[in-house]
Amino acid sequence: MALKYHNTFALLLLLVNLSFHGDGAAQNDKLAASFIFGDSLVDAGNNNYLSTLSKANVPPNGIDFKATGGNPTGRFTNGRTIGDIVGEELGQPNYAIPYLAPNATGKAILNGVNYASGGGGILNATGSLFINRIGMDIQIDYFNITRKQIDELLGESEAREYIMKKSLFSITVGSNDFLNNYLLPFVSTGVRVSQNPDAFVDDMINHFRIQLNRLYELDARKFVISNVGPIGCIPYQRIINELNDDDCVDLANQIATQYNARLKDLLAELNDNLPGATFVLANVYDLVSELIRNYDKYGFTTASRACCGIGSGGQVAGIIPCVPTSSLCSDRYKHVFWDQYHPSEAANLILAKQLIDGDKRYISPMNLRQLRDL
Repeated sequence: MALKYHNTFALLLLLVNLSFHGDGAAQNDKLAASFIFGDSLVDAGNNNYLSTLSKANVPPNGIDFKATGGNPTGRFTNGRTIGDIVGEELGQPNYAIPYLAPNATGKAILNGVNYASGGGGILNATGSLFINRIGMDIQIDYFNITRKQIDELLGESEAREYIMKKSLFSITVGSNDFLNNYLLPFVSTGVRVSQNPDAFVDDMINHFRIQLNRLYELDARKFVISNVGPIGCIPYQRIINELNDDDCVDLANQIATQYNARLKDLLAELNDNLPGATFVLANVYDLVSELIRNYDKYGFTTASRACCGIGSGGQVAGIIPCVPTSSLCSDRYKHVFWDQYHPSEAANLILAKQLIDGDKRYISPMNLRQLRDL
């Protein structure tokens, strides 16, 4: 009888022990926080709190965002951004909260903070036509404030560990520096006279190097940096240049490719020179190009026309931002592009999953699941 009791008790102890370690392993498989920087591709609502022409806090934006029952949040798409999907898939408890939101206080910031701003860029002059936007320099200033708040919440030692080992730093920026700066009709003429593409890209890379070093000094260690996508193939460029559905603007793609090559070199340099840091390159250019070229393979019916815009199609569809008076397609999950600039949630899902679990064609030197588990 005593032996039977002893065996039963030992079994219970074993089960409790396994359960405890199992929970620990599950916790270790989850991303604690993501800190998101960039532009409208990942803005989660910061521009709602700015006096700016770059806003997405009106219907039908957010029509498929389940967390709000289809109400707009300030995201420039019909549903989730890539940043949202990555956080979900990697086990982040809640979406990173917009820095400017009133509830971005206290323990809410421990799930991460989103600093991205529609119209923002690497260079401070980028996006000036929108009146207000938050560029990368200011976004990092804001993270510096958050960093001090996390010290207060966790204590300096635990906060440093939390930031360095349990947090992901995601940066999606650069497109606006071309679309709403260097390549912008009329506004950019003076810039292009004073700087050739080589000099402009040099300026971007030099600024970005300083910005990434600033984040490193604030204890960021796990970085994913997106290169610039094929901006010559987005609906906006096709419309203003009156191109056929299958054509792209060569100059825009050439300058993006030029920047991307320099960015790859920059991240290799930082990986070599910043101890303990891992900079992962998200090859968005090739990933989006694949989606645009072979859209039907992924279940889409068009990669050239925006779902939300003015008019029913052709050259006018997508030239006006997505607003309540815009026309809206009935098959949102069949469009690669939500509006003239931004992917649909269906496209974001495909892009995000390649970054999370894909191979080195699109994400290197490791994918985001591997980066999280470092």
